[in-house]
Amino acid sequence: MKRILLALALTGLTATAIAAEAPGLPTTAAPAGAEVYIISPSDGATVGQEITVRFGLKGMGVAPAGIGKEHTGHHHLLVDVKDLPAAGQPIPADANHIHFGGGQTQTTLKLAPGTHTLQLELGDQHHVPFEPALVSKRITVHVK
Repeated sequence: MKRILLALALTGLTATAIAAEAPGLPTTAAPAGAEVYIISPSDGATVGQEITVRFGLKGMGVAPAGIGKEHTGHHHLLVDVKDLPAAGQPIPADANHIHFGGGQTQTTLKLAPGTHTLQLELGDQHHVPFEPALVSKRITVHVK
C-alpha cells in the first residue's frame, strides 16, 4: 500500500513539473499605442452595490472571442485581482476574472459593501493576453 501511495505521489509531482515547464500558447502582438481603460466609474468613486462599468479601448477594435481579426481583442474585467494573469496562458474564468467574449463594452456588477479594485485586460481570440499585456490602470471603488 505504501508503494502505491508513493507511486501516486511521484506521478503527481512529475505531472506538476511537466506542466510548469510547458510552453505557453502563442501570443498576439499588441499594436503600438493601443490602450485599454475604464471609462466609468472613476478611480476612488463611492458607488452603490450595483454598478455599471464601461470599458474603453484605443488603437484597436473589439471582436468576440474566437474571431481572429487583426488588431482586435475582447475585454476581461479583473475584480480584486492583485497579480495579472500569466503571459502566454488563457486568462482564467472565475468570479474575479470576468470574460466578455461576446465583445461587450460594459457590464453591470453587484459588489459587496467595502473597497474593491477593478482592472481591464484585453485578450486575443483565445483569451490569451497580448504581448505586451494591454491592461488598464487599476482603479478602486468604495461600495456602500
